[in-house]
Amino acid sequence: MTGTQSYDADIRDLPEADRAVALDTLVEDLRSPDSAVRDDGAYRAAVRWIPVLGPGERVRLGDRITVHLKAPAVQARSFAPLILARIAEAGDWQPRWWRAFADWYPAETDLRGHDPELGWVHAAAHGADLLAVLARQPGRQALPLAELAVARLLAPTDHLFDAQEDDRIAHALAQILGHPGLTEADSVRWLAPIADAFRAGEPGPVPAWASNTMRTLRMLYVLADRGLSGRSTDEPRRSPTHRGALLEELARTLAIVAPYTA
Repeated sequence: MTGTQSYDADIRDLPEADRAVALDTLVEDLRSPDSAVRDDGAYRAAVRWIPVLGPGERVRLGDRITVHLKAPAVQARSFAPLILARIAEAGDWQPRWWRAFADWYPAETDLRGHDPELGWVHAAAHGADLLAVLARQPGRQALPLAELAVARLLAPTDHLFDAQEDDRIAHALAQILGHPGLTEADSVRWLAPIADAFRAGEPGPVPAWASNTMRTLRMLYVLADRGLSGRSTDEPRRSPTHRGALLEELARTLAIVAPYTA
């Protein structure tokens, strides 16, 4: 039961035994090196199926997908946060998933956007997508989400983002910083480690992590200034909870590495 043709059915129409087999196959196919199986088959099926699964089924799926964060294959690791995001959107989340994700995200070393054989990898972007979803969850504290995004940005790497991962992380941060419970101090506190890292920089070529971080903050400045577009055309743009303070601190932080903008 592998391959794109196996996912045509509505999982609600399957007998219980077949439903369990279908979910087993989904978990397996989500780590497939074949992008047609993984992206076009399993992931698209997950988007359709997860909202109609029972809560117990979603939790079991989340537990099994979280194991993928420690898999040897990068495509298994990088697609796990996408599935966790869909489960969180459906209303289920477990603290143990956050711990596993928080351990993996800044530690991931394969940050390629696309591979000629694997297709989309996008670990940095997919992790950001999960952060953006978690930022919209009621009762979620915003600061740990922003701090995890910073940990990802500041982690040593030789890879320069090449598939708009910086935009996706900026979008996640804009979602986080629009949290209504965020204090003004916390809305800028997360920038302090970035400012410290920028000040510690030495003359010479710009390291990849620094370039990635600068470009992320520049996009975040645009999003903070203009506001995030709504999820539908009828929704107004949403600004950060403390827009003025955020813009000021972003500008101050970027001026460390681009003093001519100060």
